[in-house]
Order: sequence, then structure tokens, then C-alpha cells
Amino acid sequence: MNPLDQAADQFSSFPPLQFIPYPPPLNPNPNPNPNPSPNNASNTAIQNPNLASTNLLSFTVPKKRRRGRPQRKATSFLLPPIPNITLNGNNGPIPSSISSSTTSVSAPFGPNEQNTNFLTQRVSDTTDEIIVINKESTAEALIALSAGFPADSLTEEEIDARVVPVIGGIEQVNYILIRNHIIAKWRENVSNWVTKEMFVDTIPKHFHVLLDSTYNYLVSHGYINFGVAPAIKEKVPAEPTKPSVIVIGAGLAGLAAARQLMRFGFKVTVLEGRKRAGGRVYTKKMEGGNRVCAAADLGGSVLTGTLGNPLGIVARQLGSSLHKVRDKCPLYSLDGKPVDPDMDMKVETAFNRLLDKASRLRQLMGEVSVDVSLGAALETFRQVYGDAVNDEEMNLFNWHLANLEYANAGLLSKLSLAFWDQDDPYDMGGDHCFLPGGNGRLVQALAENVTILYEKTIHTIRYGSDGVQVIAGSQVFEGDMALCTVPLGVLKCGSIKFIPELPQRKLDGIKRLGFGLLNKVAMLFPHVFWGTDLDTFGHLSDDPSRRGEFFLFYSYATVAGGPLLIALVAGEAAHKFESMPPTDAVTRVLQILKGIYEPQGINVPEPIQTVCTRWGGDPFSLGSYSNVAVGASGDDYDILAESVGDGRLFFAGEATTRRYPASMHGAFLSGLREAANMAHYVNARTLRKKVDRSPSKNAHSCASVLADLFREPDLEFGSFSVIFDRKNADPKSTAILKVTFSEPRKKSHHDGSKPDQQHSKKLLFQQLQSHFNHQQQLHVYTLLSRQQVLELREVRGGDEMRLNYLCERWGVKLVGRKGLGPTADSVIASIKAERGNRKPASTALALKSGTSKLKTGILKRKMVRKAKIVRSSNGSTAPANSNVVNGKVPGETRTAEETRTADQMLLDTLGSGQNQGDMLKK
Repeated sequence: MNPLDQAADQFSSFPPLQFIPYPPPLNPNPNPNPNPSPNNASNTAIQNPNLASTNLLSFTVPKKRRRGRPQRKATSFLLPPIPNITLNGNNGPIPSSISSSTTSVSAPFGPNEQNTNFLTQRVSDTTDEIIVINKESTAEALIALSAGFPADSLTEEEIDARVVPVIGGIEQVNYILIRNHIIAKWRENVSNWVTKEMFVDTIPKHFHVLLDSTYNYLVSHGYINFGVAPAIKEKVPAEPTKPSVIVIGAGLAGLAAARQLMRFGFKVTVLEGRKRAGGRVYTKKMEGGNRVCAAADLGGSVLTGTLGNPLGIVARQLGSSLHKVRDKCPLYSLDGKPVDPDMDMKVETAFNRLLDKASRLRQLMGEVSVDVSLGAALETFRQVYGDAVNDEEMNLFNWHLANLEYANAGLLSKLSLAFWDQDDPYDMGGDHCFLPGGNGRLVQALAENVTILYEKTIHTIRYGSDGVQVIAGSQVFEGDMALCTVPLGVLKCGSIKFIPELPQRKLDGIKRLGFGLLNKVAMLFPHVFWGTDLDTFGHLSDDPSRRGEFFLFYSYATVAGGPLLIALVAGEAAHKFESMPPTDAVTRVLQILKGIYEPQGINVPEPIQTVCTRWGGDPFSLGSYSNVAVGASGDDYDILAESVGDGRLFFAGEATTRRYPASMHGAFLSGLREAANMAHYVNARTLRKKVDRSPSKNAHSCASVLADLFREPDLEFGSFSVIFDRKNADPKSTAILKVTFSEPRKKSHHDGSKPDQQHSKKLLFQQLQSHFNHQQQLHVYTLLSRQQVLELREVRGGDEMRLNYLCERWGVKLVGRKGLGPTADSVIASIKAERGNRKPASTALALKSGTSKLKTGILKRKMVRKAKIVRSSNGSTAPANSNVVNGKVPGETRTAEETRTADQMLLDTLGSGQNQGDMLKK
């Protein structure tokens, strides 16, 4: 019997767990960055002894999801919980950058330049009033940041939802203040239902309309009041009042969406192919004689980053504590002896250096790196620079490669050098944890009172303007809308037929993205023989093709309820493992364990029960989790998330979230996202408004075509780019202007506050802005005449003056891509038609939309769930808009000697189109 298909286990036999709240750690790191850079604001704090004091919030720098060994030198920001304000008599706190006599404030330039100094100002004219909620605006901004919101700007989703009528104005500042305050209020007690009435006393009456819109947005999009707490469950109406929805798949995405839709009043039916809920999250109860038992997570097991993790919130609602995965992770050689620490450090340093060089290489290569694998780059650099030369060093090097393949559930030879770590900036931060009793607790709680029909294997989905039909065997299920949450592996294999066929754009995205494999061997022993002072240990292999075979062991003895040990199988070994007899696998694992512990005089007993996973052969998953393969990019996650059929068929799951792919919380959040989208479409249909929310119901939709057109704008100046129909010479003809917000605000002058306070204030907001700068670049649009565009280009004083000219003098409102309206559609169609008739100006490949600004600095480490990492960055970065033009990085100069370095030689060879391995070696 395949253990992955078994019916749901009962968790009632596990004892209740004590509730332990876990606020952000208050333990300052006196030296978070051992390689300070003069350009890094956080380094200044390290050099200033006045800042290394009490009451500093430790906030982790975004890094790749961690698995395996822990990071040796974690890098974190030191954020003083002090708002950047000064007190000014009766007017209350006033930002240092604004005089107390100011009666109006011009729109600050850019979401990352909008200084949170504004957040506590009150001026005499109420139309320009910055509300004062409390003195905790900085702490609340950090909480919102952990929930995925920038501290001082809007997300693209908020802009699309039109939470404020004008982007960049005073109302936006007040919205952000209220938003952060509501999120922080709910996070104080996530078991409560937060109501609008809780804020009417702290928000002035004339701002209650903004309070209503802010609160409604946060509730409808699942940022507050979600989960399984009794106060939240009682909000589900007794009888549905809205149309019927069919959810395909009872994994975390499907369950999260189902619960949210039920609370919205929809009639929801979940169809699940297995005999259990949870999908790729499966906790199996293992047991043997003498009442020995344990809860084994055979699928998703580690909550990666708990500062903003919604599943951590659900665990809190269940009263469950979380167990931090401890950092200790010894490695053992083939003969069972511990790896020499000096050699371990040497190879680790070399490995990290190669990652740095790979990062540098992809910056130099530009769009060419899209078609090169991470594995080819690493292996070539290893040979060129002579790292890991003897056998033992090579075995250690291969262990790090296996750990990287574990993090991606994919072969390094198939991972994109350009975008394999594109989700790095969105890491939630915080500890990586186990949930005692297994993640099945979360699944069981989320599935409660949800109508789930098991063993329904879907083979056809029909969708159209009148609704959907989902066919399982001879049964036909009809609904107003459907949400498809099947894994990417199922979409890739084509076992579900879509009628009509999915748009080619979505089919191409499904094909481009990678879907990898990770397997496990779970073993229940009569007692713990490996010690309880660690949660992980590793084992080396001398065969590169088997480097991922049982390379890492997880001890669940402290959280599973019994002596449970799980061995991981990653990379190429995970695929071979699918056909390995279970008895052979267990025998091999026991040989490794005996080789490690018997020389220490420790007897290794026979396991009471064992389970071997076969996720690749499971027809309801056909793999483990997604990755960015060669030729793909983060855009493909967005494409998979797009709805089709004018708001009838929607998609969710870990492979539909660009920010949090390959994670349990990513799947959960995607379910909440799509519940909001489905409710949006129903509301629009109810109002008889045709709302084209999906940016790509076909390949020629406004948003997707717009992104394609702006790859080669007709005019660029500063942060402004323009497209227009060149065939129309009329100066009054319409052009589309795009403004990109990405650069940090210049340092403002400060008043007479103390130097150390002044420094702390600047540092705080620079760090907040820097943190979000790496997360996204914001694009807003408007329509202008060509004559206006040329006039705007001639405005002197830089981007800020141009924006002021645009918004203040002309009264232009900048909107999200969906706010351009139908007028823009004809303009876009005209430009597209004109472009189609142009002769190509260049044969150079263009990067995919949204990916032209390659990540700068060090290549982020994909060491997820406590991966063994790497030294800190040396601080070297390239400009944020490091597009490669004519083979060069703008603004970069090189000496004659530098052009002959190994890096440049590799670059020259890579650009010639040779075989990856051959050209990299040359």
C-alpha cells in the first residue's frame, strides 16, 4: 500500500500542547555582518556602539528558504523601535523633514522614497492631516513588513484594489498607518475577531471612510481574521447566500480557500482524489509494540520562517507551541567518522565563494544567463579555481550540492542560473520550526466542517460564461466557479483535460517551470540512540550521482511523540529511489547509522516500523515542489496564478505564488488570495460590471501585452518610460507612461536631535526602505499625449521634479496596470499592431517581463529550512537596474587587466552559444 494514499490519521491520541506565544526576538546581535560594507546602512549601526544597546529588534535580512544545515553567520538588521520623529509643542510629533508650519505636503516620490517620517504628523488643514494613532508606528510597520507589506508604501495588489484614489498622497500615508495598526492589533491576539469598531476611538471620525476601506481590504484578502479560532469559525453563515464553488484538491491551498469562501457565504464543495485531506502535507501515525508511536511528516514538515508565517498563526490558534530546529548539524564521512571541522569550513567557504562568482557571472551575462544552469556554472567555476581537489573535499562539496538540490527539489543541472533564487527577498524571517504532533494537526483543523468528497479523480474541467463543470469518472459536478489547486506535476502530465484548452501563455508557463522530487525514509525505533541534543546530522557520499541519497537525517524525537528518525533523499538519488525496493533502502540507511554510532559503542537497533515515500509515483502529485528551471522565471508563477474564462476558473497552490513557492505557507496564502479574487468577480457580476481582473485570459490581454511592449520602450528618461504608436505623428496622439519606483529616498536634513538619536532614526527607515527595495519594483501608469511626454522629459531637477510636475501641475493620477481602463486597450492594440510591422532592431534576446532587473550582489543561498550556509556578503552590489546593454553592465568600468580575468573569459565564451559545459570551461 502506498503510504501517501492512506486515509486521514486521527490525532486525538496525541496529548494537547501548551500554547507559547512567540513574539519577535529581542536579542540584539552585536555583529550581524562580519564583512561590513560602507554602503550598507546596517553596517553603520554595527560600527556605532551607541546602537548596540538594549531594545533593538532583530530582523533577519531576506535570504533563501533554508533546509538542511543552519547558517553559520546569520545576518540581521538591528531596528531600533523608535519612530523617526521630533516633538513639536501642541501639534504632536512632527517629522524632522517637515516644518511645523507646513500646511500641505506634496506627494513623495516613489513607494520606497516615501519617508515614514510622515507617519505621525498633524497639520492644521484636515485635508492634509496625518493621523496620530499611537507612538508605535515603527513597531507596527515591522509587523506589517513580516506579513508581506512594505513599511511605507503600497503593494501592487493594493494599487489594483484601489485602496486609495491617488497614489503617493497624504491619503496613502494615512491608509498605510491604519493598515499597519489593524494588522498589529490582530497579531496581538490572533484568536480574536478584529472588528472595525475597535478602531473608531483611535481613528478620527473624518477618516472613518478610509478606515472602512482599509479594514474591508484586509479582511477580504485574508490578512486578518483568518484561521481556525472559534471566534473566526463562528463567522461562517449557517446557510450560503452566494453562488456555488468547486474546489479541486484538499491540500493547504484548497482548504484555505474553502474556509475563506465559506465565511464569505459561498456554497463550497471540495473534490479530493486521495482518501485523505492535506495533499503533499501528510502526517502518518507510526506505531509498534510497547505503545511506542510517533507522528511522521512524510511530506511538508518544516515551517520556514515564523515571523509572518500564516501557518504559525494557525498553530497559535490551536494552542500549539513550535519547536525551533536547532543549529547543530554535524557531518560524518563515509567511514562514519566526524568530518574535520577545519576541512568542513574550508570547503564551505569555497562553496560560498563559487556561489558569489555565479552571482557575478549572471550579472555580466544578462539575458544569456536565462538559458544557463546553476549547476553548469558552479561546476565550471570549481574546476577553474581548483576548489575541492582531493576526494574528501570533493565529497564535502557534493554534500553542499545535494543540500542545494534538496532546497529546490531539483537537479542543479536543470535550475536557472538567472532566477533559481528569485523568491529570496520575500523570505518571512524568523526561526524554522517543527509543529509537535505533525502538520496533520493543521490539516485536520482546516478540514473541519468543510464538505470534502474523497476519491474523486478529476479528468475533465469545462468552463465558460455560464459556469463550470468538473467531471470525476461518471460524476459531473456543476458550479458557478472552480478553483484548481492540483500540483504542477499533475498539470504537466496533462491528466486533466480543460475545455476549452488553457491559453497558450499558461501552457507555456506550466511547461517552463520545474517540478522536482524529494523522498524520505521514516523509521520508528524502540528508543533514541542518536541523542536528543540535535535535530539534524549529515552523511557524505563518494558517488556524485548518489550524493543526495540519505545525505541528511532529521530527528523528530522531541516533537513526534516517539523515537522517530527520517532520512532524506534528494537530487538524482530521489528519482532512483522511486524504484528502489523498500527493504534495500532501509538496509542502506541502517548501514550508514551503524557506521556512525557503533564505533562510538552505541548499538543501533532494528526499527519497529519504516515507511518509504514515493512522491514521484503518486498520481495526485507526481513530484514534490516547484522550482525555476532553465528558461523559466518568476513570471511563470504569476502566469500559473492567472484565472481563465472571464472569472470562472481559478488556480492556487505553491506553484502559483511568485513570492513563496515550494512552501506550505505559500500554498496556504495562495488559497486566501484566490478566495478574494473569486469574491471580487462575483461582486462584479452582481453589479453587472465586466471586470477583467485576469491579466491574461488570453495571450493578447491588456496587462500581458503591456508588459511585453515596455520591454522595449519608445522613450526613456530617469524612472519614466513611454510607449506610443510611431506611425501616428500627431503630437496629440495618446502615449502610455510608466513610472518605476525603486530607488531609496535621499537622506533628509534633520533638526537638532541628538546625534545618536538622529543616526538611529535615519538608520531605521533606511533599513526598512532597503528591505523592501529588494522585494519589488513598483510600476504605475497613466495616459498622456506625445506632446506632454516630450514636455515632461524636458523638466529639470530629476525624477522627483518630474513627478511633481506630472501630479501637481497637470493633476495626473497614477494607477496600477488594471486602472488604465478601456481607453488604454485600443492604444495598446494599436501599438502592438505597429510593433508587429516593425523590422527587428536587434537579434538580442529579451528577458521576460518583470525580470529584466537582475538581482544584484551575492547570489542568495537556497539553503532552506536550516541549510548550512555561507559567509556573509562582501557588500558588493550592482545597480538595481542592472540591465545588460550591448553586452555591458551600465555604469560599470573595467581595467584592461580585469577584462582578462577568468570571469570575463567565461563570459566571452558563454556568449558564443557553445554547449554549456564546454563553453563554461573555456
